[in-house]
Formats: sequence, C-alpha cells, structure tokens
Amino acid sequence: MKRTNYCGLIDDRYLNQTITVMGWVHRRRDHGGVIFIDLRDREGLLQIVFDPDRPDSFATAEKLRGEYVVRVTGLVRRRPEGTINPNMTSGTIEVLAHDIMLLNPSLPPPFQLDDDNLSETVRLENRILDLRRAPMQHNLKLRHKTAMAARRYLDTHGFIDIETPMLYKSTPEGAREFLVPSRIHHGQFYALPQSPQLFKQMLMMAGFDRYYQIVKCFRDEDLRADRQPEFTQIDIETSFLDEHEIREIMEGLVRTMFKEALGVDLPNPFPILSYAEVMRDYGSDKPDLRVPLKFTELTDLMKTVEFKVFRSAADMPYGRVVALRVPGGAKLSRKEIDDYTTFIAIYGAKGLAYIKVNDVTQVNETGLQSPVVKFLPENVLREILQRTGAQNGDIIFFGADHEKVVNDAIGALRAKIGHQLGLAEKGWKPLWVVDFPMFEFNEDTKTWSARHHPFTAPKDGHEELFTVDPEKALAKAYDVVLNGWEIGGGSVRIYREEIQAKVFDAMKISKEDQERKFGFLLKVLQYGTPPHGGIAFGLDRILTLMTGAESIRDVIAFPKTQRGQDLLVEAPTPVTEQQLRDLHIRVRASDAIKT
Repeated sequence: MKRTNYCGLIDDRYLNQTITVMGWVHRRRDHGGVIFIDLRDREGLLQIVFDPDRPDSFATAEKLRGEYVVRVTGLVRRRPEGTINPNMTSGTIEVLAHDIMLLNPSLPPPFQLDDDNLSETVRLENRILDLRRAPMQHNLKLRHKTAMAARRYLDTHGFIDIETPMLYKSTPEGAREFLVPSRIHHGQFYALPQSPQLFKQMLMMAGFDRYYQIVKCFRDEDLRADRQPEFTQIDIETSFLDEHEIREIMEGLVRTMFKEALGVDLPNPFPILSYAEVMRDYGSDKPDLRVPLKFTELTDLMKTVEFKVFRSAADMPYGRVVALRVPGGAKLSRKEIDDYTTFIAIYGAKGLAYIKVNDVTQVNETGLQSPVVKFLPENVLREILQRTGAQNGDIIFFGADHEKVVNDAIGALRAKIGHQLGLAEKGWKPLWVVDFPMFEFNEDTKTWSARHHPFTAPKDGHEELFTVDPEKALAKAYDVVLNGWEIGGGSVRIYREEIQAKVFDAMKISKEDQERKFGFLLKVLQYGTPPHGGIAFGLDRILTLMTGAESIRDVIAFPKTQRGQDLLVEAPTPVTEQQLRDLHIRVRASDAIKT
C-alpha cells in the first residue's frame, strides 16, 4: 500500500478518512493498554494510536523503538478533549491504526533527536541523524524555498541558468586555491574556481545578455563561522545596464527571497551609503545598522594635544583617532571595560581609553572619570563632549592607531557593545555600500592591488587616476549588507581593452603576465564586448541570517569543520601510492598526514 500523505500535513480536513503514512518513530508511549507513537517525517509529527482490539498491529507496536521506520494505515479521528496540541498542524487529530508494517529497525541513536544541547562534533560525526532533527529539517527546507524564489524571480526577469566549468586555471592573485593535479598533463594543475567571474563575463561577450547560476565555489582559506572551503553563490551577470539599474533588479531579488521564503517585508528601498561614509561613521564596510552608535572623528583635534597616545596616532601616516559614545555606558564596571580591552586586542589595538561622563557641567576630573582626563586640556575635553553629544551617564571610548586598527577594533566594539547593552534595534537593516576604492596598497610588496577584482570598472572620470593617484580612484562596485553581514557583492565590469590594460599597468602586471593569465579575456575584449556587470550573493550567509543560526554549518547539509574536515565521511584522507604515481605527485615524508 502506497503512502497517501505526509505526517505533518494531516489536519481536520482529513477527519474520518483512511490514510497511509510512512516515517520514523519519534517516541513511543504505553498508557496501560493503549500505545501511542509520534510518527515523524520531513513535514512534522503525527500521533498514532494502537488499540489492543487489533492484536496484530498492537503486537508490532509493542516492539517499536525510537527511529524504527514504519508504514501505518489508519482512520483519522479527532483527539479527545484536553489532549489537543495547538503547536502542531496535526494537533487536533490522531490516527487510529488499522495496520502497521515495520520497514526497518534501528539501533538506539547516540543522542535524542530533540536534545538542544548537543556538541557540534557529535552532530557532525552523526550528521545523518542530526539532519533528521526538526531545526535542520526546517533550515534545509527554507534553503530550498529561498533558492526556488531566486530562480523564479530571475527567470521572470529574463535570466538564463548556464553552468560554468569546475576545473579552471590557477590565478594565484586572489584567495588560496584548491589545486587538482592532471593525470594526463604531467606536472600541470587545474584549480577549483573561487567564482565563475571570467566565465560569466565571457557569457555576456557571447551575447547571452542575462545569466545566473546557483553554483559551488571554492577557497582554501582559514575558516570562520561565516566561511566554508566550499560555499554556494547565486551568481548573476547582465548586459546593457548601469550600476543603478543592476542594483534595482538585485534589490528586488533580495526582497523577493525574504518575502517568499520567510514572509518578511524588507525596507523598500534599501538605504545607500558610500564606502567613505560607512568607514567614517562605523569603521566597517559591512556595518550593522541595527546598532545606532557612530564614530566621532577626533584626528584633527588630537593634533593639538601633547598626550602621546592620541598625538602620535593623529600625526602618523594613515593614523586615526575616534570616539565612540555609548549612552548609559557609565554603569559599566572596571572588569567589563577590561573585557572589552581584551576583545579589541584581537584586532591589534594596544589599549582602550575611556571617559565616564558623570557631570557634563564639570569638565575636569570631578565630572569626567578617566585616567586620561588629566592629560587633556579643558578646551579639548569640551570639544570632545560637544562633538560626541555626550550626556550624564554616558561613556566615551577612544581608538587611536593606524586607521585600519582603529576601524577594525572600534568597529567590532561598536557592534558588540551595542548588542550587549540592548541598544540594537530589532528587525532587518539592509543597505547598499557603493563607491569602493579601485585599489588598495599592499604594505609588504609596496604595490597596488585591486580592491574587488581587476575587472571592475572605474567610476566615470576616474580612468586617468590609475597611474597618477591610484588611492583616489573609485570603482563602480557595490555590496549589499544585511544586519552586519555582507550577503552580496558585485560591480560593473571593464568592457574596453584599453581600460583593462591601464588597470593591469597600475597593478604592475607585466605584459607577459597579462597574456599568460588573462590572454583569453584580453583577446575576446577586442570583438565587440557589451557593457556589463553583475553580482554574487552568498546563499549560505543569507540562510544563516534567515534562520538565526550561529554558523553557516547549520544551513549546509554536509559542511566542513573549522579545520576543513568532514567528520561524517572522514575527509580529507591519505591516498594510495599508486594514485599519487598516476598523478606524478610525491608527498614529502615530513608533510605526511599523521594517523
């Protein structure tokens, strides 16, 4: 007898109907002559009742244990008064079993599936059982709904799903790649793609006009809560649209995914801030706008003081001094401030100066409580209070160092303290960050490298800045940020060969290297390339935000650990000597995997 329904979808509409369901025994209860089981499938739970008047079915029910797989046929009836569960779709009904077949028994599982306090190691080692748990079932079904919403939207807007190669050529300027040795071509390697960037640009050159792909990408980099060695992008490219038109369509995509998959209406339109604005106010190009705190610039003011900590930072090249006013923060204890000092040290900060504002009318050590007050003139203290807008009961934190250290440290402090002190707003706060720098300076190599990638188009009028003043050149690049996470990034691309050559020259990439690494692209640029641009969204990150998960591992079916291991299948593993010989590879003894 075939399954007629999913367990978790049965409700009052099926009263007095005979149905057949299949699934796993979630729990079994023997109530003195009547046996109840909660049968579970991907849609939820259904209560099954076994009556001793049907001795064969009752005898089978007595043998059932957790995670046994069964098929049950029975009559849908209303639950007795007082036993209704309003938290379940099937909470008003139950099924009186007429027939049951045990399809497969199960060993006792290593943990209870409704246990919320499982270690991640136990979960990943037993991922199949972990995936049966309700939170993981919910997460992966939401992933499906989100991906389908994206596909429908993009299809409606004329985008074509085209696959691009997984075996690509190595381009070592970006993140570290996964290399694949070639058996046929001795000593040569493919690389797994970090993104389909050049292929999707060439699809525009080939005339497909609008492309998308939900695609795996690979980066062999250190892992964090929001990173995996293999991750999924919603990858998009389009022709004959400017950056404003691209952002408009892509904003609609994000809004549609959240509406259809989560039932959430995101703000319309998204606010737009420049890179310069977000770095000035938040020290981050992906600020969490739920936290209302902003930086106050003090670099110019601190050039007038003798206090070495602030003065030296203000005078150094690319130095910065900022203040962060925290309303009500004067109540923080010394230990809490010390904990914040330890926290920002992660980002290279050497300390955390502060002023507790007890009385704004007394600009001295009576009204302002801090070890640094005695080193600052009264006029400077007044200016700090005025610029920050500090009130009685507030605390002002200071960052003083190279601008990168200040931005990273105080930016992270801003987000952390905003949430810990309950200053963050609820809900969803998206924004576009635009007008990124074209280049960033590499202190080690003393060269300029592409901030986004070297195929990003400059803002109109900035083409001549590459060789004259690369630091001031801005790009037609844009990121979409949500609640402090970058969920997508893209740009308008260079479509004229002479501009692409100027960018390579600014990056000191020789003609030989240009030809060796990107010759195929430079060649095709000569054959009528259309204006084009695109974006890539991190599907894993979007789902992590949607579900409120602590890690993207909770929205990926079979993820890797932070050490890049798959604990379920025990990968990576050593391979045989014959496999290595076929690939012309020798493993150094000192590098061999220790077992």
